[in-house]
Amino acid sequence: MRVFALLMLVLGWALIGTQSASASIEARIDTKAQKMQVLVDGVQTYEWRVSTARKGYVTPKGVYHPQDMYKRYFSHKYHNSPMPYAIFYNGGYAVHGTNAVAELGRPASHGCIRLDTANAATLYDLVNQHGRTNTKIVIVQ
Repeated sequence: MRVFALLMLVLGWALIGTQSASASIEARIDTKAQKMQVLVDGVQTYEWRVSTARKGYVTPKGVYHPQDMYKRYFSHKYHNSPMPYAIFYNGGYAVHGTNAVAELGRPASHGCIRLDTANAATLYDLVNQHGRTNTKIVIVQ
């Protein structure tokens, strides 16, 4: 009986050691305010200025999960423009870094959600750490 109890204790510790604690991540983008709030387990942790679609383009509203992620990415559609820390969430739409920081806080993109590159790196690391399935990208007006 003691051997069985010891075996169960060891097995229990082994299972606990293989489980990783993951937080839920929500990137909430308000296209009217041109801001992103990042919530970790429901607690607002960051708020950043963004640029979403300018006149004639659209940033699709809705709730998404990250599909593909690239630290280094260049647009196939718009003159090979750099899109560092790209998190694609809806086909060709992504949250990504930009060097055009003077544009942040107002609509300026072709539909993607642009962030200061340092902030995009922070979001990318959070999603990478906690997983795509634990991450929601919520876009509202």
